[in-house]
Amino acid sequence: MDQCSHLDQIREVTPSSPGCEDCLEKSRHDWTDLRVCQTCGHVACCDNSPGRHASKHFRKEGHPIVRSYEPGESWFWCYTDEVSFEIEDAPPAPSHPPRRRRR
Repeated sequence: MDQCSHLDQIREVTPSSPGCEDCLEKSRHDWTDLRVCQTCGHVACCDNSPGRHASKHFRKEGHPIVRSYEPGESWFWCYTDEVSFEIEDAPPAPSHPPRRRRR
């Protein structure tokens, strides 16, 4: 079984934004799902989103682990080890406010 070797880098973080920070800076709202960096709290969009900002944040900052920022999801992803995992007894994942639908 593949394991993450960076668990010691998980911090108690506060999500930096209710949406992808990088997309919002460009007035974009076209992300699919959001991730929270477990080192600094940066909120960014997943690789299924046009911006792919979570993986760009990893490449720029070297912060290896993100956690899903989607309601009802509690999994983590380690970019370095390329493995997803859950942590038993982890506090609940933060949840972003629902996105308003465009008319």
